[in-house]
Amino acid sequence: MNITKNIHEWLFSLMPETTASIVQMALIAVVYLGIFAVAGLYLVLLERRVAAWFQLRLGPNRVGYQGLMQTLADAIKLVSKELTGTIKADKFLYNLAPYFVIVSALMALSLFPFSKEFQAFDINIGIFFLIAISSIGVIGILLAGWSSNNKFSMIGAMRSGVQTISYELSVGLSLLTMVLMTGTLQLSEIVEFQKNGWLIVQGHIPAIIAFCIYMIAGTAETNRAPFDLVEAESELGAGFHTEYSGMKFAYFFLAEFINMFIISAIATTIFFGGYLSPFGITESIPVLGVFWFLAKTLVIIFLMMWFRWTFPRLRIDQLLVLEWKYLLPLNLLNLMLMALIVLFKLTIHF
Repeated sequence: MNITKNIHEWLFSLMPETTASIVQMALIAVVYLGIFAVAGLYLVLLERRVAAWFQLRLGPNRVGYQGLMQTLADAIKLVSKELTGTIKADKFLYNLAPYFVIVSALMALSLFPFSKEFQAFDINIGIFFLIAISSIGVIGILLAGWSSNNKFSMIGAMRSGVQTISYELSVGLSLLTMVLMTGTLQLSEIVEFQKNGWLIVQGHIPAIIAFCIYMIAGTAETNRAPFDLVEAESELGAGFHTEYSGMKFAYFFLAEFINMFIISAIATTIFFGGYLSPFGITESIPVLGVFWFLAKTLVIIFLMMWFRWTFPRLRIDQLLVLEWKYLLPLNLLNLMLMALIVLFKLTIHF
């Protein structure tokens, strides 16, 4: 983009190379923090609207036009609330836990190619890096549950550990199925590979199976209903963040919605052509690329919200049986099937 190129040249003309690089990285971080905050607030509002629609009620409609300022009002409320905690909590780990969750989500966000020119961090091990970074978030949940010195928090944290470790296998294998087809882990190259057609179409039935498994496992990884045993209100109060208040609670709350965006953005990038137009037109205007990327991602986010307000919560034994007895074996068979398709060059090209 010309704007970024001009800023880059301007910074390097004003200060030494090392200082200019640090300032440039700081500016990129500020931009992504802004995206993080705005996306989180909007998704909270969208969740409430979708829930109201499914339950035949209005949802937020008082603060601002059509309730658009409701989540901003909630954010101000959370910022202004007192930060309380338990006397027996491990203070250092208790305060550290929310930052694990929020930083891992922010780091994952930096990898996505929102358009051909709008990508902060493009590396040749993009998918591997995404899977590794997303695994760090569960450390924050485990720390929060253990350090709170609360039995309900601890049960929630243990459930989260079991759930995330289990379903991460299915997420990884479903993505590996598509990596076999593209031959690269780099997200920008995977998008470019789809100029002849989205991978969900090029990859035949294995790609559709991989997408279905990915959506189920991805929903479980974000601890959302029907896999929300980590926070099960009827059993655990609020689960691992029972003892958190104010902005620290908001970090966990916000991270859940950003993780939902990340899961949907990965699906958009890997299966649905990322920022490419669905009409087979290569967009030369970066804004249009961003539009298509966000539009596809929002459709998948809506699908995840549909899951939440449609299916009842699973029991912990049902959750583990679903992964280890059904999804994992199916994923392994699907991976072998995709390998055969790639070996015999059976992919579709338009």
